[in-house]
Amino acid sequence: MSTSRAELLDRCYAAIEVISARVGGPRLLSEASARAGWPDHGVFLLFEEGELRIDGVTPRVTFVGSHGLEEGSPVLLWTRLAQHRGAVAGPNPGAGNHRRSALRRLLGAALLARDDRWSPAAATWGSGATASREVRAAEAELEREVSRRIGAMPLLWLEVPDRQQRARMVAGLIATFAERAVDPVDPPSAAWLGRSAPEAAVRASGLWHVEHTDASADPAAVAAFLAHAGAG
Repeated sequence: MSTSRAELLDRCYAAIEVISARVGGPRLLSEASARAGWPDHGVFLLFEEGELRIDGVTPRVTFVGSHGLEEGSPVLLWTRLAQHRGAVAGPNPGAGNHRRSALRRLLGAALLARDDRWSPAAATWGSGATASREVRAAEAELEREVSRRIGAMPLLWLEVPDRQQRARMVAGLIATFAERAVDPVDPPSAAWLGRSAPEAAVRASGLWHVEHTDASADPAAVAAFLAHAGAG
């Protein structure tokens, strides 16, 4: 007999409790640093204040991430987390580069769609792989708001050394956590920023993702997640 998506999600969240206990609870990216003892390779989950499962108590996953998924990539887990978080020092503290982070790009686009106060960035946000100093300056205020919001997201992580296994796990977990218009399990709150996202996949899935959100829930990815968490 096949396992329902609701059952798979319950198993995932049980594993998340095990992971949380092991690492001493979630961390905030705004308070994290390279010296915090991250594994070189892993998968991470982000949550948001006010986003809960249907039980009204359990924090709901809104992003599943990893790093270095292309063969030969030298990017380590902390490097990727820092790209999502944005700069905490340097010439433009609090800003970041959404052209190096799909999470930043999607979140910023939702802010632009919801509030015209960020309009200086509207013409260029998400355009191109690089940008001039002038463009970056026009986008800086929105980048700082994106950094503030991502920095406030509780984070949990799981060591997964194998690159191909990380890639399969991330894709399968996104597909499993993604909400469905038919038979929803843990829909996003009415106030969730992603409901303003221009991307239909974000609005429908309740996740800051576009890829893999229309795939079927993946029991194999869940089983791998549970095994790595020690909850299988």
